[in-house]
Amino acid sequence: MFAGTRSIVTGGTGSLGLAVVRHIAERGGAVVVPVFKGDELARLGTLPSGVDVTAVEVGDLADGPAVDDFYAQHAGSDAGGLWASIHIAGGFAYAPIEQADARVFEQQMRMNAFTCYHCCRAAIAAMRAGGSGGRIVNVAAKPALHPHEGANMAAYTASKAAVIGLTGALAEEVKGDDIWVNAVVPSIMDTRSNRAAMPDADHAMWSSVQQVSETVCWLASSLNQVTRGALVPVYGRS
Repeated sequence: MFAGTRSIVTGGTGSLGLAVVRHIAERGGAVVVPVFKGDELARLGTLPSGVDVTAVEVGDLADGPAVDDFYAQHAGSDAGGLWASIHIAGGFAYAPIEQADARVFEQQMRMNAFTCYHCCRAAIAAMRAGGSGGRIVNVAAKPALHPHEGANMAAYTASKAAVIGLTGALAEEVKGDDIWVNAVVPSIMDTRSNRAAMPDADHAMWSSVQQVSETVCWLASSLNQVTRGALVPVYGRS
């Protein structure tokens, strides 16, 4: 499934990211995780010993030249070239429009849309150079597909809608290179921070991080031979 391949996972120290990194590494894949700052590295200490996971301090993934440099250095041929690039890094802002000025909108676009754009662009360049195809998986959000659910988080909704548009356009653009581009579309995932923010919600309705991770990893794996341009709902019952 991933043996002998190399993957890059952004946001790989968060709840979903760690689950994806573990899934790939335990199946024999080499994984490179870009981190914003060094104190994130401790979160990777929960991974099993012996797995091939490398963390690299990159800084801001909304910085295009920094992303290009990172991919140029860490998507090389020593592990068979870059097979999968999975883009989980992002951020969230909940605020009514009168409290969300241009700075909030710009922040959300940088954290969600810009990071995804720069990483897709660099990953495609690396995969084309390798000549063996590859898989790209982005992370959108349910309000981006159903904007009426984005009340009080318009900036976040718009930034994830940009991810959806990017996914569809690139899926068509790079199909001739055997690079499949897809996105998962979560609703609310069952994480510690979401439980803390919504203690009275019915947590059983939410998708588990592990369940979402399994969908991400299938789309990113060699088992996916035909699915491209898909926006895959991972809502659970929420």
